[in-house]
Amino acid sequence: MERLDGGSAVPAAFRNGIVALGNFDGFHAGHQAVVGKAVARARSEDRPALVATFDPHPVAFFKPDLPPFRLTSLDQRERLFAEAGADAMIVFRFDAALAGLSAEAFVDERLADLIGAAGGVTGEDFTFGKGRSGDADSLRRLGGVAGMSVDAVAPVAAGEPVSSSRIREALEAGDPQAAAALLTRPFAIEGVVERGDQRGRTIGYPTANLSLGDYVRPRYGIYAVRGRLANGRLLEGAANLGIRPTFTPPRELLEPFFFDFDGDLYGQALEVELLHFLRPERKFQSIDALQLQMDADVAEARALLAAPATLA
Repeated sequence: MERLDGGSAVPAAFRNGIVALGNFDGFHAGHQAVVGKAVARARSEDRPALVATFDPHPVAFFKPDLPPFRLTSLDQRERLFAEAGADAMIVFRFDAALAGLSAEAFVDERLADLIGAAGGVTGEDFTFGKGRSGDADSLRRLGGVAGMSVDAVAPVAAGEPVSSSRIREALEAGDPQAAAALLTRPFAIEGVVERGDQRGRTIGYPTANLSLGDYVRPRYGIYAVRGRLANGRLLEGAANLGIRPTFTPPRELLEPFFFDFDGDLYGQALEVELLHFLRPERKFQSIDALQLQMDADVAEARALLAAPATLA
């Protein structure tokens, strides 16, 4: 899998490819249908399969004061696209220059000239170009003029159409299983383990602290989780996601404690899946009371993780 700059000409090996176009934040079931169609077309036509995404998210560019809302990092999307069969990920840097391109210029300058695309696939609700002036129909028309055939994929429905907004709402409501059903996998936060104040270690629960960064904020509370190290090793545990109200000063973190693990994770890459919401975060009047509750949380998390996995 190659990561390519959408503002530069792609290497010859990736020209004349089929490009899936979208933001693909979360890479949920609907996004997978679009990319799956592009990969299938590419394989049937013996062409490269490419996935184009935008960074930062266009909404974040136009509304920089919005609370964090990302569902996936670029690194996560790259891995997911590779697993779906794509040969390369193209990253369009969403800046003032890109925002100012007309729909026609985007097709001619980016898709035709820089990427040299032979075809494209997008969702029926895809918009592009200055002022969101382009849509799937205009992409078909403009692409045809530029020598590209374009397919549009209908939304995937799970009761209602699957969307990133529905996934964010489920996470904010403390329902990671509903989010997982739409994503087709658990929601996961990825980062580098930070050195904290080591309070957990003093009470028998050492944690691997991760910043929440640009990710959407799921409901604060205690979760049963699964961690994945860079070497692929899986670890089960319980995690606090929130501001740790028992301690001062408040600091927003994801703090997983992994069962039966004794090792140093500082500075290592870690991805943590949120599997079950156990309870809301709350303040305790003493460390002893907190420790008793943590004992109960860990026992509940162990039981839940030992049960058969489900996405619903």
